[in-house]
Amino acid sequence: MCWLRFIRNRARSPGHAPADTPLATDRIGRWGEALAEQRLRALGWRFLGRRVRAGRRGEIDLLFREGNTLIFVEVKTRASERFGRPSAALDRAKRRQISRAAIAFVRRLRRKPKYLRFDVVEVIGRPDDPAPPIIRHIENAFPLEGRYFIPW
Repeated sequence: MCWLRFIRNRARSPGHAPADTPLATDRIGRWGEALAEQRLRALGWRFLGRRVRAGRRGEIDLLFREGNTLIFVEVKTRASERFGRPSAALDRAKRRQISRAAIAFVRRLRRKPKYLRFDVVEVIGRPDDPAPPIIRHIENAFPLEGRYFIPW
């Protein structure tokens, strides 16, 4: 088990975290969320929250309101598109998890929104890359999963 201790200590060393560690991916994810938030605020939407906890296991990356529509935004950040588009990571299980979190969040609201929408923002790039990142906003990327329904 000596090699395991060596790897753990190396990952904890001060300075820059390697690109594949959870700390680095979380930092890149937060960077992507900040860029997506800036882009959507520029559209004039009302910002409601970032990393909103809903239910036991649910988390909503960004939450906006546009008129009567409550918009749940999932942000997918990747360094490149070498392995496909970032939105391709939204499989059925992930869409179900986001739908569950959205319904849990809406149930807590006193004033229910008239419409719900699920958007995806793809951010392609790295924070330390001099080239500007590519940001794609996909409106109404997927519907509310079939097993969930709007409770009002």
